Amino acid sequence: MPIYEYEHTGDGCRLGKSFEWTQSMSSEKFNICPECDEPVKRLVSLFSVSTPKTNSDLKNLGFTKLVKRDDGVYENVTATGKESKIWDAGKPETLPDLKSKIGD
Repeated sequence: MPIYEYEHTGDGCRLGKSFEWTQSMSSEKFNICPECDEPVKRLVSLFSVSTPKTNSDLKNLGFTKLVKRDDGVYENVTATGKESKIWDAGKPETLPDLKSKIGD
């Protein structure tokens, strides 16, 4: 469940001037502090998303990255094993081997 940040519009209570509260995304946001019944407002929080940065990272995680080179021709920069480095849209045999990378 996400953690939301709230701030008292007044002095605050034992939770402090600002506080964090865990609640589901479908829950209504608080307008009143659950501790002291004073008015509060929900703050916009910072968050971080970590994504692979390099082709090697993508390859190690099992992703396929195709880079367009010409009309209908792509380079598979994460090719592994017997996969073709070039994928030509008109040649199905050059399609990346997705079955070997996708599992249950």
